Amino acid sequence: MFMKSVGFLLILLLPFTYLSAQEDTSSLLSSIEGGDSGPNYTTASFKSNRIINLHSIENTAPGVLDFTISHRFGSVKNGVYDIFGLDAAQMRLGFDFGLSDRLAVGVGRSNNQKIIDGYAKYKVLRQRNPKGEMPVSLSVVLGMGISTQRFSDPNRNNLFSSRLYYNSQLLLARKFSEGFTLQLTPTWIHRNLVATSAETNDVIAFGVGARQKITKRLSLNAEFIYVLPDQLGSQYTNSASIGVDIETGGHVFQLHFTNSQGMNEKTFVTETSDKWSDFAVHFGFNLSRVFTLWSPAGASQW
Repeated sequence: MFMKSVGFLLILLLPFTYLSAQEDTSSLLSSIEGGDSGPNYTTASFKSNRIINLHSIENTAPGVLDFTISHRFGSVKNGVYDIFGLDAAQMRLGFDFGLSDRLAVGVGRSNNQKIIDGYAKYKVLRQRNPKGEMPVSLSVVLGMGISTQRFSDPNRNNLFSSRLYYNSQLLLARKFSEGFTLQLTPTWIHRNLVATSAETNDVIAFGVGARQKITKRLSLNAEFIYVLPDQLGSQYTNSASIGVDIETGGHVFQLHFTNSQGMNEKTFVTETSDKWSDFAVHFGFNLSRVFTLWSPAGASQW
C-alpha cells in the first residue's frame, strides 16, 4: 500500500518535473526565515520550516542544522489546578538538515507514544517574482514514524510492523503580497495498526495554513486540517491552531494555541480529540535555533 501511494504521488508530480527543470539554476540560498535568495524567487513565505504543526514550504538552508524544541502543554480548561496545562507537557526534539537548495531531511523524537519520526522534503517548484513566471511554490514531503513504547500486552503476538506509520504531503503555497502567504497541504497517512474497527488504516486529509506579516520580526500564523469523513472514530476531530512567530537573531520563537497536543502527522492529524468549542486547547511553542555546519557556497542545486 505504501509503495502504491508513493507511486501515485510520483505520477502526480511528473508534469511539474519538466517545469522544474526549466528554472534558472543560478546559485540560490534558502534560509530558515524562508525562501531563496535568487533575485527572481519569492523569499520569506514563512519564517520557519513549520507553520505551526504542518510543514511549511520553506526548507532549512543547505549546510545548516535547525534544532527545534517543541512543547504542547495540557488543556487550559483545567485552570490553576495544573497551571493552565503546564503540569501536563508533551515535548518533541527535532533536527532538520539542509542538504541542498531543494532537499531537506529531518528526524525528531516525541514523548507522546515515544515516537521517532523522520522525513525528506523536496522543493519541486519555486515561485518567481516579479514577473510571475511561476505563480506558486510546490514541495513534496515523504515521512515515516515508529512508536517505541512498550506494547500494552507483552504476551500477545505483537508485530514490529504495528509500530510503523507513513505519511506523504504536497505543499502548494503562494505568497500573494509582502505580508500574506497561503498554503494548501493535501495529506495521506497510513497506519499499520489502528485502535478500533471504526478507523481506517489510510487517512486522507486537507490542510490549509496562512501567514500574515505584522512587523519585520513578527507574524500571525494559522492552520486547519480537515480529515475526510468516516476515517476516524467519533472521539476525534479536526486540528485547528493559531499563533505568532517571533524572530530574534538566530532564533525563531513560535507561540500558539492548538487543540492538538501531538507533534507528528500521526498524532495531530488522526488523533486530535480536544475541541475548541469545549475550550480544550493547548498552549505551546516551537523554539528554533540554527547552526551552520558547512559553508553553503557552491551548494548543489539537485
